[in-house]
Amino acid sequence: MKLNIVVLAKQVPDTRNVGKDAMTAEGTVNRAALPAIFNPEDLNALEQALRIKDLDPENVKVGIVTMGPPRAGEIIRQGLYRGADCGWLLTDRKSAGADTLATSYFLSKAIEKIDKEVGHVDIVLGGRQAIDGDTAQVGPQVAQKLGLNQVTYAEEVLKIEDGKATIRRHIDGGVETVVAPLPVVITVNGSAAPARPCNAKRVMKYKYATCPMERKGDEPWSDLYETRPYLTLGQWSIADCGADYEQCGLAGSPTKVSAVKSIVFQAKESQTLTSSDADIEGLVKELLDKNIIG
Repeated sequence: MKLNIVVLAKQVPDTRNVGKDAMTAEGTVNRAALPAIFNPEDLNALEQALRIKDLDPENVKVGIVTMGPPRAGEIIRQGLYRGADCGWLLTDRKSAGADTLATSYFLSKAIEKIDKEVGHVDIVLGGRQAIDGDTAQVGPQVAQKLGLNQVTYAEEVLKIEDGKATIRRHIDGGVETVVAPLPVVITVNGSAAPARPCNAKRVMKYKYATCPMERKGDEPWSDLYETRPYLTLGQWSIADCGADYEQCGLAGSPTKVSAVKSIVFQAKESQTLTSSDADIEGLVKELLDKNIIG
């Protein structure tokens, strides 16, 4: 059975290293000030895709789609090193500062382009959520925009058979097994199997693979791009995907981040309260006054 799988992967700032320069003046995350890593749960999603491919390598193709600045091409290379077949970087200055609504729109338009020009997309896999936002909204929003079935909180894709995916998902209080018709969007938990390590042979094959915007033009290996087409990764702008500029980036983002802070609680900030009504009322009033709740 031929299958085309798209893995949605994101390069995220390492939120364990949030400092004073973490935010820009416009209220968006200053990604240049933070180390960039492969979003952890997207690695779990990639592993599920590769396990499906392992069952029938000749007929299952895995592509990586990532959205971000040119340096996000590293995410595609990390996917190729582990076993993915191809990848596309969605990059456009006007897509900067996108919230989940604008991000899911751009991603959905890219998936539509892949479906029409590359091959019918049967499965879209992504991590449950990204560590820089923790919203878990992008996967379901992509499914809604594409009109596809969706399964969230997946831990394992058990089998693909007769045009249906059997999936084990983790829910409050236990696990359940569901069957969803293809095409389907699946978001994967961090409790799923971890990603396999990079394959040394594939690292040697793809280490010079880049998107056009990543190249400076004076690399010693520049001549390889003419003789080895697989070293040129896909790169699409908003216009390339036929998307509406007004629905991308800051223009299409109703959600605004006011601040990102690293908060360390000290012992002097702790309080001991009794169960009396007065103590509870005082705590609620303090939280309201400081805009922590409400």
